[in-house]
Amino acid sequence: MKTSILALAAAAGSAAAKVQYAGINIAGLDFGTDTSGDCTVSSAVDPSTDGIAQMQHFTNDDGLNVFRLPVSWQYLVNGNLGGTLDSTNFATYDKLVQGCLKTTATMCIIDLHNYARWNGQIIGQGGPTDTQFASLWSQIATKYKNSPKVAFGVMNEPHDVDITTWATTVQAAVTAIRKAGAYHPTHAILLPGNDWTHVANFVDNGSGAALANITNVDGTKHNLIFDVHTYLDSDGSGTHTTCTTNNVDAFQSLGDWLRTNERKAILTETGGGASDSSCLTMLCEQFDAMNSYSDVYLGWVGWAAGKFDTSYELSETPTLSGSTWTDQELVKQCIVGKFQE
Repeated sequence: MKTSILALAAAAGSAAAKVQYAGINIAGLDFGTDTSGDCTVSSAVDPSTDGIAQMQHFTNDDGLNVFRLPVSWQYLVNGNLGGTLDSTNFATYDKLVQGCLKTTATMCIIDLHNYARWNGQIIGQGGPTDTQFASLWSQIATKYKNSPKVAFGVMNEPHDVDITTWATTVQAAVTAIRKAGAYHPTHAILLPGNDWTHVANFVDNGSGAALANITNVDGTKHNLIFDVHTYLDSDGSGTHTTCTTNNVDAFQSLGDWLRTNERKAILTETGGGASDSSCLTMLCEQFDAMNSYSDVYLGWVGWAAGKFDTSYELSETPTLSGSTWTDQELVKQCIVGKFQE
């Protein structure tokens, strides 16, 4: 029976030949937060006016349907660890979320962009407690429990964590979100692994196995989606403009594991240097591989637009001339093109 199920899943992915979601990160309120979880709250930049206009373009003109909205923990509580959502800062963030919800996008991802840390200390591993982390997510979920298009991205790019302990922390967040009223028939929760939640390491580093044990409050695993990232440079970090790999082997390997374990994943960060022609070829090849596993990959979200200008090496920000938007070529040919084929 298991072989039959897997065969049907593979056939379904081949027949569908297209993922369910494609879109762009709308950055700005994560600015000032580094990979140690340190954050200068005053460095955050409100992307709402530009970002909302960009999202309207991406949905209306390109047919994209998912946006990820990065924000730091410190910004949301104005630096008060364990505190309540800051009314002014949260209102700024909520304006961006509401802008997403008013488009035709079918998923708006709340992305807590802290690398599993607060000011250098790992959540649940000597830093903020699981209770403090769960409290934050309970507050956020309470705000959006009646907005079924909202998905909850538990944490951006954890790294150098004990994965078993980290899975306990993620479980605390999932439980808090569900108990706040964001029930699983409508709201997806995205589960991030170790090693920057990198596609190529997700199984080998134990992230898949540890996160696979996380459940909703009723014991089911419905709408608990693995959150993965990858770039196309030499170390998959997105810190170089030259692309060296199309990541096809990594997506095929993880895709096979997802089929075997009857789970799904979404790629919420990816991209390449706009000035390197090889990035265009390789990013499109990466998305071809994902489309061939569309039964287990929900889709992709490029990094990044919002308050990044076109001088940023990985910019996916469209330019506006009069009333006409022009997309970056990577966006036009790969993020949009491979979704619309």
